Amino acid sequence: MRVVAATVAVFVIALGAITSIPRSATSAPPPPEGQAIFRFDTFGDEQLWTKVLRMHEVIASSLSPAAALSLGLKVDVEALPPEIINALKAGQVNLNDPAVTVKLLELNAVVGVIGDVNPSGRLKSVGITCALCHSTVDNSFAPGIGKRLDGWANRDLDVGKIVATSPAIAPALKAELNEWGPGKYDPRHHIFDGKKIVSLNTPSLTVVIPSIYGLQGIGFETFTGDGPISYWNAYVGVSQMGGHGNFSDPRIGVTITQTPDLVTPKLPALLAYQLSLNSPRAPQPGTFNLEAARRGEGLFNGVANCSSCHTPPLYTDVMSGSPSAPLLHNPAAVGQDARYAQRSATKQYRTTPLRALWQHPPYFHDGSASDLNAVVDRYIKLFGLPLDAAQKADLVEFLKSL
Repeated sequence: MRVVAATVAVFVIALGAITSIPRSATSAPPPPEGQAIFRFDTFGDEQLWTKVLRMHEVIASSLSPAAALSLGLKVDVEALPPEIINALKAGQVNLNDPAVTVKLLELNAVVGVIGDVNPSGRLKSVGITCALCHSTVDNSFAPGIGKRLDGWANRDLDVGKIVATSPAIAPALKAELNEWGPGKYDPRHHIFDGKKIVSLNTPSLTVVIPSIYGLQGIGFETFTGDGPISYWNAYVGVSQMGGHGNFSDPRIGVTITQTPDLVTPKLPALLAYQLSLNSPRAPQPGTFNLEAARRGEGLFNGVANCSSCHTPPLYTDVMSGSPSAPLLHNPAAVGQDARYAQRSATKQYRTTPLRALWQHPPYFHDGSASDLNAVVDRYIKLFGLPLDAAQKADLVEFLKSL
């Protein structure tokens, strides 16, 4: 922690000292349309984060860089001008200046958070983008500071605690949000209808924030397969992020209509970008035992019968139904808690596509398995799999390799 604090301290004082760099100093060729939407488009959700939650006030008054990093917010090192990068080697310490956070927003360096800063340095408004939850950084400069990794779930991000700092949130709701914890979110807890926050279900049931790479061919990405990927993008963009747009699903009793619709026209380009994000391969050597993984693959496709649902090459059977009707499973049949599914449109779960398992514990929709050993143990018990200790270890090594 001391090393992290010292590194961030240098970062903060450097930014505090360099306040005259204009935005043009970081100019670069514009990103492709879908990437720009994913990283920088708020869909007009300032109507929630600024007008209702008043998060711009919180940031300007009390969110220091140290506090932001502790909440899991990330800094894009490539958005920082060379003058700041060079100044990071300087050595004074100041971690508690919210004005520096505002400066980071002015530089568009806080991943997934967009701020409008006037010429005098006052933060006028703030909104969020898809990248807030579904990007992280590679920590190449320091913990929480590095190059963007789009599509990787931000498992450090404590969304509940961030929202709970809003002066507009009632104490009872604050307490509930503070229980969410890092890397978790409850998309069935509430919606924003364009004017106010409306409760959907209580108590809150959080799910792990999913990574969204490796979606090509999956079709139905959400835990409960409520609709194709763009359906969920629309639901989240409008009802959860607070974007100014339209969404309707009578199955869950949600209809939101706003004009103009700033979400729907952007869904095709957003989807195209998401589908371009490939799953990161498990690095070798060291991440898994290659020979054990080969034996484990035989077990996966053989006696363990995992492939009957986690069908290669996508390691899911969700598209075995039809393009409009995913193949889903009753919670009891797959050993999952039914409560979250009951709040969805389908009341069932889809088979999780197995991709890049090596880098994103915990597992299952609710994070109830802390590691892959716990995952295998659950299925051994549920299905009575005839695996001895050595075979279990081999199967775990195969899962690490995916």
